Amino acid sequence: MLSDLSERIFTILGKPLEQRGILTAAELPNLIWLLESAIIQDQQQRQSQTQPQTQSQGAHSSSAMAKGDPLGRRAFPFLELMKQAAAAQEPLVWDI
Repeated sequence: MLSDLSERIFTILGKPLEQRGILTAAELPNLIWLLESAIIQDQQQRQSQTQPQTQSQGAHSSSAMAKGDPLGRRAFPFLELMKQAAAAQEPLVWDI
């Protein structure tokens, strides 16, 4: 994963981003829910910011948001890995 994406995901999960780590099988369902909720929130923010805006709001902030990759698209592989580990009732372990 890209470092900025990793930092964003781990902030959402409330976990420190470390070179070695583990997400236990017991905590995966809640972490999956947190990441899915953040993806939905990101989608809603993008929709509201791409709708027509008034002059006072300006279009700069929406165009900057629209240019960035949606969280859902970038986080999808990690989310799927979390879901597979949860389904197998296995921890997710990494060591870089």
